[in-house]
This record gives sequence, C-alpha cells and structure tokens, in this order.
Amino acid sequence: MTLALHSYFRSSCSWRVRVALAWKRLEFEYIPVHLLAGGGEQYSDAHRALNPSQQVPVLVVDDGALAQSVAILEYLEERWPAPPLLPRGLVDRARVRQMVEVVNSGTQPLQNLLVMRLLEKEHGLDSASVRRFCQGAITRGLGALEELVWRYGDGFCFGSAPTVADACLVPQLYNARRFAVALDAFPRLLAAEAACMALPAFQVSHPDHQPDTPPD
Repeated sequence: MTLALHSYFRSSCSWRVRVALAWKRLEFEYIPVHLLAGGGEQYSDAHRALNPSQQVPVLVVDDGALAQSVAILEYLEERWPAPPLLPRGLVDRARVRQMVEVVNSGTQPLQNLLVMRLLEKEHGLDSASVRRFCQGAITRGLGALEELVWRYGDGFCFGSAPTVADACLVPQLYNARRFAVALDAFPRLLAAEAACMALPAFQVSHPDHQPDTPPD
C-alpha cells in the first residue's frame, strides 16, 4: 500500500498523524499544504476534492482519501495494530479516547486559525482579546487532561507506553507554548511530553523536521 500525507508542518492535527505513521514505521509521501500562503492552499479546488472540510491532514491510501486526524489515527491502528497506540482493554481504550477528545474536540478547535480569524473579523475582537480567549481554552483543556493523566498515567498519558493520547498531547503543548500559556500547573503532562520526546517517532514528526519547515 502507498500512503501520502497532505500536511502542514505546524498543524497539530497533522502532527498527530505523523507520530502514528512514524510509530508504526510506515513509509509515506509528504505533500505540503501551506495554510497561509495565497490565502491558504487548503481552500484550493484540488484540496477540497480530497477533503470537503478544507483542512489538513488528509491521508491518501489505495482506497481514496481519509480526513480528520482522529479518524486517520483509528484507521492506522486498525490497519496496522502493531506496534499499538491503544491499550488492550475495552475500558482502557475508552479512557484513552476520552483523553484524545479533550484535546481534539475540547481544546484545539478553540485556538485554531479559523476560529481566531472569525473572532477578529466577525466578532470584532482585537488580537490581544483573541489571544486571551485561546489561552483560556488551552488552559482549561490542559487542566482536564492533567487530572486524567494523574488518574491513569504511568509515565505517559495512559499507562507506561505511548498511545494516541500522547500523539495529541505533544502537539497541544507545542501550541500552548506558542500562545504563551503557563505550564507549571501541569507537571504530569510535561513528564509525559518528556517521555515522548525521548522516542524517535516523536522526534522525527516534530514541526522542526518536516519538508515544508521554513528555514530559520
């Protein structure tokens, strides 16, 4: 099977998928989609044909295009279950998915580029107010995730091995730093991040190491 990932180097959703592909040692073609150049390449007709939501990531497989990062993560886990990114137990899997959704639906969407533009252009917020809104959303989300990791983590977000929850956590902490969110209140998240970043799959998927990463 051939795989092609339409990605933007700094997209946290794309980063999640890059982690999973690297963890499962899957080779893929990297196709950059610049979210800012020319008003955003994700709005092109070609990209819309792959993903009507006009977002990244998109993973093209032999059977067609897959979009939405969590759906892609689930596909990769089902298609290539080893090495795993979900625990074995049914309840344990649900808890990991709960952590994923804290980031995927409860945090990241509230600080993404589209929401920031809407707050500025349609609701008249200045850039400082938009930044405070994003900081608040990130802080609330990380607070909930910190509590869950305290309950269920053992070095990583869940247990003692990486899961899809870690693939979501690491990009979200990167976002938090971009928005100057104080992270001292989240020691368990920082510990899980450090454990992840010691692993090659998380290192190679980092935004600093992508084909479309701008030069310094």
